[in-house]
Amino acid sequence: MIRQGSLSGAPRPAAPEQKSIPPLAWAGIALLGIIWGGSFLSNALLLRELGVLTTVAERVTLAALALWVYVIAARLPVPRSLTAWRDFTIMGVLNVALPFSLIVWAQQFVASGLASIINAGTAIFGVLIAAIVFADERLTARKATGVLLGFTGVATAIGLEALLTFDLSSKGQIALIGATISYGFGGAFARARLTSFKPEVAAAGMLTGSAALMVPYALIADGAPPLAMSLTTWAAMAYLSLIATSGAFLLYYRTMPIVGAGNQSLVTLLVSPVAIVIGALVLDESLPTRAYAGFALLALGLLVIDGRILRLFKRTRL
Repeated sequence: MIRQGSLSGAPRPAAPEQKSIPPLAWAGIALLGIIWGGSFLSNALLLRELGVLTTVAERVTLAALALWVYVIAARLPVPRSLTAWRDFTIMGVLNVALPFSLIVWAQQFVASGLASIINAGTAIFGVLIAAIVFADERLTARKATGVLLGFTGVATAIGLEALLTFDLSSKGQIALIGATISYGFGGAFARARLTSFKPEVAAAGMLTGSAALMVPYALIADGAPPLAMSLTTWAAMAYLSLIATSGAFLLYYRTMPIVGAGNQSLVTLLVSPVAIVIGALVLDESLPTRAYAGFALLALGLLVIDGRILRLFKRTRL
């Protein structure tokens, strides 16, 4: 997410030791994993009555309104410069409008559990893009190994036949990869341009920029959103926008100072199992064995990048 850094080649300060995680923070990380894991079910339910663009437009609009209520209540400073709002809008495209739209479109053809596994590759692409863009994020041997494992995991989850047949399911999985790449560029842009803003304000700003773009497109493509929707659809939208977006942002930024950005990345490893279980129980989804093997490789890659699995191995040898 938003990290301090420099585009210059100045020496990077020594990395701080990994923070220990208090029990309450562990609860926050687990809750985030559950919340974001449930977002894939919400997407699947909303697609039964709403179009792709309407689903995304309503999600980001309601989430933006909720976050602005928080920002105003907390009396956080709101930027007024055109440059700031230009950057919020660019971030809204990279980190919200484009990846959300690709994920929701893909879920018309891809099971929610598999979508969550491919989406976990976001951290892999984030590390690779940061290494290309920032001088102080070089791709060390450990990170390169983790990235390779992650790519192998994503490829395993998708399967070779998906690329050979290239049907709608294949296109959906490619769209999911596109979403992870967009998230990666969004993370790099946030570090380069948004670190001077309060995280909650930056989140509200990018959601607003995203809504300003998505609402007109949704009205043109899907028409006016229906009001006579089922209770399930209303509940799914409320969950997706207020809990899985605005609420999750606030929880994320509340726990990050306690656990550290490195430990916070563990959320990525929790989202997919939650989405897989929910998809199986509620949507009666079943995934091929390769999907689970791919997730295992992807999780191993994330742990290698994080470094904790290597530290644990060293301690066991002492």
